[in-house]
Amino acid sequence: MRMLHTMLRVGDLDRSIAFYTNVMGMQLLRQSENEAYKYTLAFVGYGDEANHTVLELTYNWGVDKYEMGGAYGHIAIGVEDIYATCDRIKAAGGEVYREPGPVKGGNTVIAFVRDPDGYAIELIERK
Repeated sequence: MRMLHTMLRVGDLDRSIAFYTNVMGMQLLRQSENEAYKYTLAFVGYGDEANHTVLELTYNWGVDKYEMGGAYGHIAIGVEDIYATCDRIKAAGGEVYREPGPVKGGNTVIAFVRDPDGYAIELIERK
C-alpha cells in the first residue's frame, strides 16, 4: 500500500494551480471537468502519480470559500535547504507565516507556509 493523493477543496482553481506550480514548484499533472456534477479536478505534484503522492485540488463550481474546521492540520513537504526555499516562496508572493527554525523541543528545522485558501503547509528540512 501507499498514499496516492490528498484532496483539498479550493475556491479559485486557477489561483491554486498558480500557487502550487509557481510558488511551491509542483507540476500540473492532469485536470478534468465533470459537467454533470459541476466540479473540476486538478492534480499537482513533484513527480508522476505512479511513483509519488500528489495533491488533488477540487473546485466545486460556484463555491469560492470553505470553513477550515478544527480537524485539519497541515500538509508536510520535505526540502533540502529550508532557508533558500522560504526565500524563493516569499519572492514568488507566497506567505511564510512561521519562519524557519527548530521545532519546539527538537532540532528539526521547520517553517510554515499558507496557500491562497488558508491551508497550512509545513516545510521540513531534510538534508
